[in-house]
Amino acid sequence: MNDQDGTVFLIDDDPGVRDALALLLSLKGMSTQPFATADSFIEAYRPERAGCVLTDLRMPGMTGLELQAELAARHVEVPFVVLTARAALKNGAFDFLEKPVDDAQLVEVLRNALRADRERRTASSSRSAADARLARLTAREREILALLAAGHQNREIATQLEISPRTVEVHKARIMEKLDCHSLAELIRMNPAAG
Repeated sequence: MNDQDGTVFLIDDDPGVRDALALLLSLKGMSTQPFATADSFIEAYRPERAGCVLTDLRMPGMTGLELQAELAARHVEVPFVVLTARAALKNGAFDFLEKPVDDAQLVEVLRNALRADRERRTASSSRSAADARLARLTAREREILALLAAGHQNREIATQLEISPRTVEVHKARIMEKLDCHSLAELIRMNPAAG
């Protein structure tokens, strides 16, 4: 693992625990960034940074669960692993571990959290690219794409939109070019209504 795989944002008010966890994770090849408080994490964190949060439940100031709720309120999606907190699962935590935590189990959970974050970011990036291509379509092209995705043939679309079949073909070719699609099946998958 390396920084490209993501960072474990380690939040614990106990410096001994923080140092021990950071050492363990670095020995396992994981990048960490330690924080003493949830507030210091919120100040430093940037959502574009890949990673996951490993936090203690009980800390002075903002608790681990309050941090989780604060990030959710800000629409920050990051896998959350909470130490000692069964209640965290109800609030959307990726996992919870009770202290004293087994080192191998902790590393496995964090690797799974980092993988989930990578997959979410990849999917989000793919959706953003598809959305950007779809935004280039004119209203008429969107109309034709929706009808193609619904299974209509060029002649049916032409009749329904009161245009010539040749005009439908021209629009279809432009749609395929704008969406960088090479087949009708690929084009239909790009339709937002098709998922």
